[in-house]
Parts: sequence; structure tokens; C-alpha cells
Amino acid sequence: MAKLFLGCDIGSTTTKCVILGNDFRITGKAVVEAGAGTAAPSRAINMALIDAGAEPGDIGGICATGYGRNLLEEAGQKVSEITCHAKGAHFLFPDTVTVIDVGGQDAKVIQLDPEGRVQNFVMNDKCAAGTGRFLEVMARVLDLSLDAFSNLDLAAKESLQISSTCTVFAESEVISRLASGADPAALVAGINISVAIRTISLVKRCGALPPFCMTGGVSKNGGVIRALERMLETDIETTGYSQLAGALGAAIIALERGGKNE
Repeated sequence: MAKLFLGCDIGSTTTKCVILGNDFRITGKAVVEAGAGTAAPSRAINMALIDAGAEPGDIGGICATGYGRNLLEEAGQKVSEITCHAKGAHFLFPDTVTVIDVGGQDAKVIQLDPEGRVQNFVMNDKCAAGTGRFLEVMARVLDLSLDAFSNLDLAAKESLQISSTCTVFAESEVISRLASGADPAALVAGINISVAIRTISLVKRCGALPPFCMTGGVSKNGGVIRALERMLETDIETTGYSQLAGALGAAIIALERGGKNE
């Protein structure tokens, strides 16, 4: 069997793996809802191998990225998530100029040149507000699955914007509004807008320009994307592989380097 190359993105809340063949075709992938400091990386690698119908010996190189990349001993290469998300996003969306990446506990905006190289980036990793963790907390308060939360804004007749930027205070605010009889759909619409506003502040700091794409777990939240598109007045590209962009970029680096440690 031809050698395969594996990228592993170990985030704070989720671990993603992608396996590529020599022809840059995705042959295996996996997402595990646990991150750095857990057994998730090993589980994700095993799941991706099963998905690819491959054995560990078929892997010609492993590149790790993300918050917990330095913990993956099997990885011959360890590369920053900025580089890997840029490479993965450019692979998925060759025309994109700006990558909006919103993950479990941080958010970043990356500006690319036509070849997909990083030209500029800004990130917010000081607070979980405006990230996937924030949305998970809000969904739990509203007793909604993340899938249901993603589209409930479509049923809203108005948006009840959340004034608190802190996750803890926002949780209390949503609980109070629910107790007062607020419409959950309107609250979801407001929550999505609050996330979009925080993300737009990063876009402005980066001086970002269209075309835009979105990566990270929050790329699965249609309501946040719709709010961002309204504010940016342009489309934001996503795909079913958007959450895997960092792992995909890591796998591409492993393939390009032929498994060599660099």
C-alpha cells in the first residue's frame, strides 16, 4: 500500500485527524470530542486509520498541530495552528483571502496571499466568550443540542442581544431572560450576533478582505455564519471539512515533507 500521511489537530476541546494519500486525496478522518491532556489523540488516530482501512505501518509521516501538539510523541513534525489552518483552508478554498477560525476556546483571523501563505493574523485566546465553548454553554442553558441551536435563529421574529461578554455573566443573563418568558429562538439569534460581533472585531483588526472562508468547530453553526455574512455583507464559504482544516493542513505538511522531521 502506498504511504499515507496523517495530520492531527489537538485542540483544547476537540481532536481532529485527517489521513492523506500521495495524491492529496483524503482517505480517512476522525473527530473526537475531547482535547489535549486526554486519550483523544490516540483514539482519533485509531479511528482515522480504521476509516482509511489502513494500519499504523502504512503511515509515512505524522504532523501535529493545535493546543496540544507538543504532547503527541508519535509526531515527527509539530507546526503552529496558524500555519496549518492556512494551508488546510487554501486547499479547501483556493480563492480565499481571509480565514475565520473559531474553535473551542479561541478565535483567529488569518489573511492569506494568492499562494495560501500567511500574510497577517490576529487571535483572541484570552477569553472563551465568542467561541465554541461559549456556544456550548448557551445551548446547555437553553436545553438544546448544538445541531438544534445552529438553526433555531431561523424561527426568530426578533433578536434579543446578549449584553454580557463574559461567558458566566451571559449564562446568568440568558437564564434570567428565559425566566421572564423570552423566546428561545430570539435569544439564540442574539447569542449568534454577540459571537459575530466579537469575531468581526478580529476581522477589522486584521484588515481582512473577501473572499472569506470559515474553519473550526463553530463553522458548523449556521446561525453564526448567517450573522457574520450579514455584517460583512458577503458570503462565507464552508464545507463539511471546515472543522478539519487544521488537521488537513498538518497532513499536507507531513506529505510535502515526506515524513522528514523539519
